[in-house]
Amino acid sequence: MFTDLPLDELRTYRPPLPEPPGFDAFWERTLTEARAHDLAARFTALDTGLALLRTYDVTFAGFGGHPIRGWFLIPRAAAGPLPCVVQYLGYGGGRLRPHDWLLWPAAGYATLVMDARGQSGPDRPGDTPDPAGYRNPGVPGRLTQGLLAPDDYYYRRLFTDAVRAVETARGHDEVDEERIVVAGHSQGGALALAMTGLVPGLAGALIDAPFLTHIRRAVEITDAGPYGELGRYFAGARDHVDTALDTLDHFDGLNFAVRATAPALFATALRDDVVPPSTGFAAYHHYAGEKELKVWRFNAHETGGTDQRAAELGFVRGLFG
Repeated sequence: MFTDLPLDELRTYRPPLPEPPGFDAFWERTLTEARAHDLAARFTALDTGLALLRTYDVTFAGFGGHPIRGWFLIPRAAAGPLPCVVQYLGYGGGRLRPHDWLLWPAAGYATLVMDARGQSGPDRPGDTPDPAGYRNPGVPGRLTQGLLAPDDYYYRRLFTDAVRAVETARGHDEVDEERIVVAGHSQGGALALAMTGLVPGLAGALIDAPFLTHIRRAVEITDAGPYGELGRYFAGARDHVDTALDTLDHFDGLNFAVRATAPALFATALRDDVVPPSTGFAAYHHYAGEKELKVWRFNAHETGGTDQRAAELGFVRGLFG
């Protein structure tokens, strides 16, 4: 069933921004601290049996100088420097295997896939631990880790890793540093959206069902995971709800959207109970760069699936020719 406001209302839905005091200063300080560590990007060639690609195991220094893993794939036949798609991952999974990321190299672009620290699963393996602890008790999952202070919050580390992934791609000799596109679905969409506000000079962004956007509304209208983790936490941590929401405001996609300059393709689905469509529409309406929106009326969190990928291919082709 449709899970949110009627489509006519969604087309004009533009809620107030949840911007906390000192938002820009918080992120400037966070990224300055991260850049105090040498990026130390390493690309180790692998023989994966993918004869038409060159494949590399990537490591670079993310938040706190912690080593972050990834994959880098580049078409053997293409002459560089190439455009590059930096790919971010959905919630609860890792970087998988190189053969899981063939779309963009097959289209002729370089691809850097960033692993998500501390996330993995039996069918979505990852290789990056999260060595930083967190100070408050939380419910299972990542969404409540360090939730009582912006400096401690898990997503401060993950968003910083995502910025450093773009810097890693830009530093590769066969990548055109002015033609970087960030991409992701759900949690990956949250990261891509955040990058449009944190990283200047991006060529484009593919923002599919962005999580961590218009968070205060999302936690009130869905119990589905991962937002359900917040509801379960708030049910027990009754005295900490306002403090936690203030922390979350530092990571809300709406605050990055208004700072964006890159052209973006958004997607949302009207039956999505994981990332409610009003939150995606809110990000789209606040987005300050050039933008397009694909609305999938009878789909859920998968949005347009393979049809969305086709739309993304067309969008990126339009950026680069």
